[in-house]
Amino acid sequence: MLTAWIQIISGLALLIYGADRFVTGAAQSARLLGVSPLIIGLTIVGMATSAPEVLVGSVAALDGKTGIAVGNAIGSNIANISLVLGGAVIFRPFLIDSKTLMREYLIMMALFLLGYVILSDYSLDRLDAIILLLALAGFLAWTVYQARHPKHKDPYLKEISEHVPGREIRPWVSVLLLVGGLLVLIAGAEVLVRGAVTFAQSMGISDLVIGLTIIAVGTSLPELAASIVSIIKNEADMAIGNIIGSNIFNMLAVLSIPVLIHPDSFAKEVITRDFVIMISLSLLLGWIIFRHKKFHRIYGFMLMACFLGYQSWLFTASGS
Repeated sequence: MLTAWIQIISGLALLIYGADRFVTGAAQSARLLGVSPLIIGLTIVGMATSAPEVLVGSVAALDGKTGIAVGNAIGSNIANISLVLGGAVIFRPFLIDSKTLMREYLIMMALFLLGYVILSDYSLDRLDAIILLLALAGFLAWTVYQARHPKHKDPYLKEISEHVPGREIRPWVSVLLLVGGLLVLIAGAEVLVRGAVTFAQSMGISDLVIGLTIIAVGTSLPELAASIVSIIKNEADMAIGNIIGSNIFNMLAVLSIPVLIHPDSFAKEVITRDFVIMISLSLLLGWIIFRHKKFHRIYGFMLMACFLGYQSWLFTASGS
């Protein structure tokens, strides 16, 4: 058991460090190729920040543990809204005012509906993965169009442009960060999955629950740190944008890429329990965004309570 926890903690540390290096390398490499800061921030950085989840799911799929990948994708979305957003709001309440974010939220909900339809037969095959990846390509195309044709001065777009990482780095350094960060991510994913599987086996819980809990929370820690930093800098729109963007990439890329490696079926609880929780939290997020725009501290405590209750429910159900 101690060995498993050492592997889990070490794997998470490698993922966090590797993700930071990888994001910086990817952003600067794109900048050297002449890509605008806004497009880098909206697309390349968004995809790069989902690299830990993708690699963890892929490593798990290579071992035939696709349940970990499914749990990681949905569990990370749940953690993003309840733990990450809840923790950020408790730290400092904030107001958002971005029409771009409102449109992205609606797209997120539409893509969640697509995910529900695909998952409704309790299995994922390569055709399902291709559909999700095509949807991802469509979302990226829309995002690039929005970046190239802004119709108004949006605070979210301004914040994104000003905070693309990797400025003034030599080309060889950017490549080194990109490749080195990827290698560290792969190593971290391997160590984390090994530890998580060992822990699951010793505790008698399923791969799905491990993906929904320890792995999902661990791979969401970078988003939590980024959101709190954004709020400290009075960039609340960017904090919400990170969460919505991460949720979209989780549903489309994190769920699909591991399935290309190892198609599999999964427990019905993914739909009847976990997907319902994800949608319910997303609707609560939408209610706050469209109805109030102000994220009061009470909403943060509500979201955090949802997170703690859900985690307790998972471990209680798995132990029964």
